Amino acid sequence: MSNLEIGILSFPFLLGLIFLRVPIGLAMFSTGFGGMWLVMGNTRLPMAQLKDLAYTTFSNYSLSIVPMFLLMGYFATLGGMSQALFKAAESFLGHRRGGVAMAAIGACAGFGAICGSSLATAATMSRVALPELKSYGYKGGFSTATLAAGGTLGILIPPSVVLVIYAILTEQNIAKLFLAAFIPGILAAIGYMIAVSIYVRRHPDAAGVREPVPMSERFQALINVWPVLLVFIAVVGGIYGGIFTPTEGAAVGALGTGIIALSSGGLTWRTLIDSFTDTARSSAMIFFIVLGAAFYNGFLARTRVPQELSAWVVDLGLSPLMVLAAILVLYLIFGCFMDSLSMILLTIPIFFPVISALDFGMSAEHVAIWFGILVLIVVEVGLITPPVGMNLFVINAMDPETPMVETYKAVLYYVVSDLVRVVLLVAFPAITLFLIP
Repeated sequence: MSNLEIGILSFPFLLGLIFLRVPIGLAMFSTGFGGMWLVMGNTRLPMAQLKDLAYTTFSNYSLSIVPMFLLMGYFATLGGMSQALFKAAESFLGHRRGGVAMAAIGACAGFGAICGSSLATAATMSRVALPELKSYGYKGGFSTATLAAGGTLGILIPPSVVLVIYAILTEQNIAKLFLAAFIPGILAAIGYMIAVSIYVRRHPDAAGVREPVPMSERFQALINVWPVLLVFIAVVGGIYGGIFTPTEGAAVGALGTGIIALSSGGLTWRTLIDSFTDTARSSAMIFFIVLGAAFYNGFLARTRVPQELSAWVVDLGLSPLMVLAAILVLYLIFGCFMDSLSMILLTIPIFFPVISALDFGMSAEHVAIWFGILVLIVVEVGLITPPVGMNLFVINAMDPETPMVETYKAVLYYVVSDLVRVVLLVAFPAITLFLIP
C-alpha cells in the first residue's frame, strides 16, 4: 500500500473514531501517530516528532490570544454585560411584533463582540433572554431557535477564537481577518432580524407584544451598556489602529472586563478562581485539539495527500467557483456533526492548498481572507442545521420542555438567511474585503 493510499484511508478511520465519540483531539492524534508509524515502518520518527511538535506548536505566541479571549468572555458574563445588552435592545425593539426576539439577536451580536465563542454566547444569552421571551408569549420552538441562531454570531463578529486558529493555520494577519468579518457579522444579525420578521408574519401566534418602554428608560438602558462599548472599542479599535497586537488587545480586553465585573460585584475571589479554572480547562481542550491536528496534518503532509488533491482538482478543469461551492457544501454537511474548531483544524490544511491553487482574480492574501470568512459562516450554519446542530442541543438542554422538532421547524428560517448570505458573499467578494487595506 502506497503512502498516498494510507493517507486517503485515514479519513474514514478518523471519522469512524469521531462518530464513536472518541475526543476529536485524541482521534486526530492517534490517527496521525498510527499513520506515521505505517508510513515510516517504525515508531522512532513519530516519537521524535511528538517531542518537537509539542514545543513548536505551543510556543506560537499567537495562541496566547485564546485563553485571553476565553477569560474575557467569563468576566463579561460575571459583569452582567449580557443582561445589560439584552435590556437595552429590548427597550428599543421589544414593543414591535417579534421585537423581543430581535432584541435577543442584537444582544447576541453585542455579546459576541466581547466573547468570541458560539456555544458560550448561546448558553449565556439563553439564561438571560429565554425567560423574557416566554413571559411575553413567545412559543418555545421559536425562542430556542432564535437563541441558537443568535449564538452563532459569537464566532463571526470579532474577536473570534476560531478566526485566530484559522489565521495561524494559514499564516494570515489576524487583525485583517477580524476586519473582514465585521461586515458579514453585521449582515448576519440583520438577516436574522429579517427572518424573525418573516416568521412572526407567517405565525402570528408565535410571538406576543409588550408595552412600549418610556424614552427615559430606553436611554438609561443604553447608558448601562457603555462598558461593552468601551471594551469593544479598546480591543478592536486598538488592534485595527495598530496601538497593540491582537494578543495585547486580548489581554487588555480581559483586564477591562475583569475590572468591570469587579466594580459590578460579580467578581469575587471564588468566581475569580472559577473563571481561571474554566479558562484553563477550555484552553487545555482547545490546545490538545490543536496538537492532535498538528500531528495528523504532519502525517498528511508526508503522504502528500493535500498536494495530490490540489493537483487533481486543478487538472479537472472545473471553474474555481464550482470547486469553492463543492468545498462549502462539504463544510455544511460535516458542520452538522462536528464543532467549528475541530472542523477548521481538520480540513483547512487539506482544502486551503486547493483554494490557493485556483485563480479567483484576486491576490493570494485576499483569497485566503475571503475563503476564511466563507468557511466560518458555513461552519456557523452547521451549528444550527438539523438534525445535529450543536447550538440546538445547547439551547434545548436549557429548555427541555420544548420539543426538539419545534426548534427544528423554526430554525430553518435562520438557516435560509445564512445560505442567502453565503451566496451573496461568494458572488460579491468585495463585501468581505471592503474594509481590508
